[in-house]
Amino acid sequence: MNENPRLVQPDADADPDAVTAVDTSAEEQESWGDFAKFVLKLVLVVVIFRSFIFSPFTIPSESMLPGLRNGDYLVAAKWPYGYSRLSLPFEAPLIPGRIFADMPERGDVVIFKHPVDGTDYVKRAIGLPGDTVALRGGTVFLNGQPLEQRRGEYVDIPMSENTGCRSDGGTVVDESTCRYRQITETLPSGKSYPTIDFGPHPKDSFGPIVVPQGEIFVMGDNRDNSMDSRFPAVAGGGVGLVDADLLVARASMVLWSTDGSAEWLLPWTWFSAARWDRIGTGI
Repeated sequence: MNENPRLVQPDADADPDAVTAVDTSAEEQESWGDFAKFVLKLVLVVVIFRSFIFSPFTIPSESMLPGLRNGDYLVAAKWPYGYSRLSLPFEAPLIPGRIFADMPERGDVVIFKHPVDGTDYVKRAIGLPGDTVALRGGTVFLNGQPLEQRRGEYVDIPMSENTGCRSDGGTVVDESTCRYRQITETLPSGKSYPTIDFGPHPKDSFGPIVVPQGEIFVMGDNRDNSMDSRFPAVAGGGVGLVDADLLVARASMVLWSTDGSAEWLLPWTWFSAARWDRIGTGI
C-alpha cells in the first residue's frame, strides 16, 4: 500500500524574514567553526614542523665569523641529535629525557642551550666524548695531532649597522670593509671550514682536556672573539663543556640575512637591507 508523504505547508502567519535570519545565523556559525578548525590544524602543523623537522634561529653575534654573520637567520634541522623538551615550544615537559639521541659529527655547527642561562648558542663541534683537545699557538690539537691549517689568506667582510670591525684584529679597507686574517682548518675527516685569527691571544693555548662521555667541546670560528668551551660556563659568557642533552639542532642553511639597516615602519628597507648573496648559503 503506497502512502503519499505529508506535505508541510508553510505557516501563513510566519515571518519569512525571521526564518531567513535563523538560516543565515546557522551558516555563519558553521563558517566560523570551519575557519577555527582550519586555524587549529595550521597551528598544529607549524608546531610539529618547528618541533621535529626544521626551525629558524638568529645569529646575534660575530663569534662564528666568517661563515656566519650577525644578522643571519638560519634554518636548522631538529632531528639529527634527537628530541627533548628543548625541542618543543616553551620547552614543554612532554618528552622524558632525550629520545633518538645521537652525537654530532666533528665540524657540525650545533645549536644548543647555554648551560647556565638557557639562551641559544651556536658553535662548531670540535671534540667528542673520549677526544683529547688542546691548543698551542692558536693551532688545535685533536688527540695529540695538530689540525691541518692553511694560512696566509684574508677575508673581507662588509661593514654595516650590525657588523663592525674589531680594531684588535681587523683592518678597515675602503671605509666599508673589514679585512681579517683567515685560517682554513681541516679535521681528520677531511671537513674544512674558515676561521678568523686576530694574532696572539691569551686563549691561543689551552688544555689538554679529555672530553667526558655525554659532552662536547665546542669553539667559535672567530677564534679570538668567541666565548666557548675554553671558558668556564658563566651566564652570558663561556659555555664550558656542553652536555649533549642541551643540543637543540644542527645549523643547515642561511634562510635570510640583513645588514641591520632596516626599519619596521619603512617596509621597503626590509629589502634594501637584505644581504641577498648570503640567502640560501649552506653551512
